[in-house]
Formats: sequence, C-alpha cells, structure tokens
Amino acid sequence: MVSPDRLLAFAAMSFLLIIVPGPSVLFVVGRALAQGRRAALTTVAGNTLGAYALVVVVAVGIGPIVERSAVVFTALKLAGAAYLVYLGVKALRERGAPQAAVPGGGAPAHGGLRTLREGFVVGVTNPKTVVFFAAVLPQFTDPAQGHAVAQMLLLGLVFNLIAVVADSMWGLAAATARGWFTGSPRRLSLVGGAGGLTMIGLGVTVAVTGHKE
Repeated sequence: MVSPDRLLAFAAMSFLLIIVPGPSVLFVVGRALAQGRRAALTTVAGNTLGAYALVVVVAVGIGPIVERSAVVFTALKLAGAAYLVYLGVKALRERGAPQAAVPGGGAPAHGGLRTLREGFVVGVTNPKTVVFFAAVLPQFTDPAQGHAVAQMLLLGLVFNLIAVVADSMWGLAAATARGWFTGSPRRLSLVGGAGGLTMIGLGVTVAVTGHKE
C-alpha cells in the first residue's frame, strides 16, 4: 500500500525526530540513571505502546478527512511545522537544566507493571510525537491507493520499530555510563541544545515539503 520510496523517506524523517532527545528519551535516560538497565527497557516498552496508541488515534481520526480535503492536509502540516519549531525553541531555552525535565528521574525503583504504565503515559502524552503523527503521517499516504488509515498504521509501525531501537540504545548507554552523565550536567545541556536545533530544522522541512498533489 505504501511505495518503497515513500516508506524510506518516512523512515529517514522518523529517525531524525526520534534521535532528538525529547520527553520520552529524557524519561528513559532518567530511569536508567536512577534505576538501571531493566527499568529503562521496561520504560521503552511502555513508551512504545503509548506512541502507537497515538498512531491509531491519528489514523482513525484524520485519515478519512485527509483523503478528501487538501485544505485540512495543509492546515495540519503548517500547524505541525509551527509547533515543532516552537518545541525546538523551547528546548534551546531550557537546555540549561535538562535533568529537571526528566520525569521521575530521581524516583525510587518501581515494579515492572508500574514502570510500564508510566512509560505508556509519557509516550501517549508526548507532544512531539502527537505533532509528528498528525502533521507528517498524511504526507506519506497516497490517496490514490486508498485505505489511508491502513497506510498510516503501517507508517506508524515503522516509526515505532525505529523508536524501540533508538530509545533502547539511549537507555542502555545511560545505564552503562551513569557516572559520566551525572558527573557533568553540561553534557545533558549540550544534548538538549542540539536536539532543539534539530527540531527547528525538522519543523521547517515539514513546512516546505510534502505538498499534496
């Protein structure tokens, strides 16, 4: 249903967004620093489930509309692009204290189910992911092929497969180098600044590309 070139382009854009340290990555890193490898990987699993729940909501809610309305498509794209730029600027402003943005970073260890549930909540409420799915998924569907909802669900699956690998790597790296991260807050600050610039660039890219035929 989705052509290989569209799939590869979507995967590339997804990768650019996923590697930017946002709320989900900070949450995983915080759990890794505070509780270790197992908590980090459980958090990744919950976060991924939450993110795919967003895929389903977006696909079912806007898929049929996007198939019929170029105006809705353009409005979603521009709104999403503007919000991505806003998030990037916000990340730059708050990069001085990134550890404070880690939800539960210093919390005591929880049971696996609670950790999974909390990861799900962070994933399903991640504004960066909501905006990405609402603004970008429609661009990579082909109305001529029909089944826009199914196309979005497939694209969302690709996004989440990439996210599982990337977020797990963040968590494992943080768990392995706990002393290195906690020894210098400036290191996380630099990561946050780079992430902000990447989000701004991604927002501009969304705004100027992907026009519907």
